[in-house]
Amino acid sequence: MSAETAGSTSEASRPQKGPLVYRQALLTRITHWTWAIALFFMLLSGLQIFNAHPALYIGQESGFEYDNAVLAMYGVTKDGAAVGQTRAFGQTFDTTGVFGVSGTPERPTYRGFPSWATIPSYQDLATGRVVHFFFGWILVAALFVWFLSSLVNGHIRRDVLPMGEDIKGLPQDVADHARLRFHHGRSYNALQKIAYSVVFFILFPLIITTGLTMSPGMDAAFPWLLDLFGGRQTARTIHFSVMALLVLFFIVHILMVFAAGPINELRSMITGWYRTSPNTPRQEGDRP
Repeated sequence: MSAETAGSTSEASRPQKGPLVYRQALLTRITHWTWAIALFFMLLSGLQIFNAHPALYIGQESGFEYDNAVLAMYGVTKDGAAVGQTRAFGQTFDTTGVFGVSGTPERPTYRGFPSWATIPSYQDLATGRVVHFFFGWILVAALFVWFLSSLVNGHIRRDVLPMGEDIKGLPQDVADHARLRFHHGRSYNALQKIAYSVVFFILFPLIITTGLTMSPGMDAAFPWLLDLFGGRQTARTIHFSVMALLVLFFIVHILMVFAAGPINELRSMITGWYRTSPNTPRQEGDRP
């Protein structure tokens, strides 16, 4: 076999790579990491705030007798030992060591969420509120900047909102994801667009407006918020529930990043350049 033939065979046996495309603009990357940092601190400080009264209710403020809790975490003493319990929708579960009672049997700590899950780790409602509100306004500012810029440059219409072709291809996209077969295209696939649309246009607005509803100052300025969410306690329950959905989204998002190729996905969100599938047509400005 000649050297030329051997070289051609070696070249043909190498895995083919698609072009590197500039997929994430600088502002998108900045706001992405800003959201990640802000939501991290808001989650842990929010659990600190929750621990001040570890229970959630559905109902109006007037005549509130605290008998309509949909979730409660507390500690009781049984046979001389501290036992943590969580009551959800009328069902009670033993959650000793995690919810209700944490720490060691010798030195139990009575609190909703354990110390490792809150900022600060010790019980301090005032500090938790300061941290929560500080990063809350950072989240709002980043969302405002992202929304305006994405509206102007067409990013929302082009890459976020699912269109007719995306809906048509949704069954195939679901089947591909179930088989862990990922197509690395220039834009997001149907499932990504639907997930991001739900987060940006439903979950984020909900968690912001319910957070504002829990503020007496905001209630005085915008009293219709209380009517919209059925009272401050119901708004608190919705706020907590949306937080849980955002945590679920984050977990699935990270799993998908690892399944689809973490190096490629991280490079996209750090440098903006994304490696597409081999059959992706090349365009001017692409890298090999």
